[in-house]
Amino acid sequence: MMKLGLLVAGFFLLYAFEALAGHHSFAAEYDANATFKVTGTVSKVEWTNPHARFYVEVPEADGTVTTWNMELASPSALVRNGWSSRTLKVGDKITVEGYLGKIVKTRGNPRSVITADGRSLFAGVGADPGAPDAPR
Repeated sequence: MMKLGLLVAGFFLLYAFEALAGHHSFAAEYDANATFKVTGTVSKVEWTNPHARFYVEVPEADGTVTTWNMELASPSALVRNGWSSRTLKVGDKITVEGYLGKIVKTRGNPRSVITADGRSLFAGVGADPGAPDAPR
């Protein structure tokens, strides 16, 4: 019985460590001083924890297409900001403004998303230095 208890405790500690190690701060991943603005087509939407993501195919001047990886807040935080899993759909034409990834320059943390029909979707969260509720 003691071995079973130690085994369960060991699995719990591994799970807790993995969950804590997997989360990161805005400043660890993104540069608050380096912004971007891209226009393209949504190619994939992932409504998952800990962060929702969407991917945008952006046509370049030379005719190639670059896929941008956009990291959002958690689905529950997005719902509080008026989003749902159907807010963005594959094929939607959008313009995204936000902060560049520090390492991968086609990775972004959106501050706003504007749809083809002109709707503006606030995507920032409190960790976003430009968000309305960010500490100043």
